[in-house]
Amino acid sequence: MSGTRHAGARVIVALDYPDAAPALEFVSRISPDQCRLKVGKELFTSAGPDLVRHLSGQGFDVFLDLKYHDIPNTVANACRAATGLGVWMLNVHALGGRRMLEAAAAAVGAVSKPPLLVAVTILTSMDASDLESIGLGGTPEEHVLELASLARDCGLDGVVCSSRETAVLRERCGNDFQLVTPGIRPAGSAADDQRRVMTPADAIRNGSNYLVIGRPVTQADDPSAVLLTINSELAALS
Repeated sequence: MSGTRHAGARVIVALDYPDAAPALEFVSRISPDQCRLKVGKELFTSAGPDLVRHLSGQGFDVFLDLKYHDIPNTVANACRAATGLGVWMLNVHALGGRRMLEAAAAAVGAVSKPPLLVAVTILTSMDASDLESIGLGGTPEEHVLELASLARDCGLDGVVCSSRETAVLRERCGNDFQLVTPGIRPAGSAADDQRRVMTPADAIRNGSNYLVIGRPVTQADDPSAVLLTINSELAALS
């Protein structure tokens, strides 16, 4: 649909904070050339669109992670409103189906400088037993492939997926399809509540474009140093 806005950091730091104050304190300790930022449901619900505008105004690329999932018209209008915040990326839920995905892609593509639009496939916190409990047979990987192919066919730029699925997604969906992978943990970090995790270097080797990392950075004594280490590790792969 739109392609990346510009080359830059491959690390997206998840601002998983309850309100704006601790998020802004953290942001004051890093710089836009080190990472991009993800604003999710908790922080957006608390701080609202003004925080997103503020972060963008400071030079950060913002991934608005609200996973829109509703009737097509509602999702299209929400995506259109999100483009007005100056975000770099936003997402919808692929389980919303073809008409919803196509409506979202049309709404985002209609603006002069469209952000990336990606779809959530299967949450990285879910495994086969979780899917079975909601009536979805098969493995997470099988559903990810189906949903990613649907998102690509509907004109989206990529998907959010586990890094364990990126190799086969890259083969199926092509090199221009953006793969955004949460569940990334630097070597030695705790897995926390993620089931399917991988180190940054391994994720890039598997074909990820962007890596979402939260607590290993946000809870570090020196987050800038952690980002420097990760970025140096990734630079050595090229």
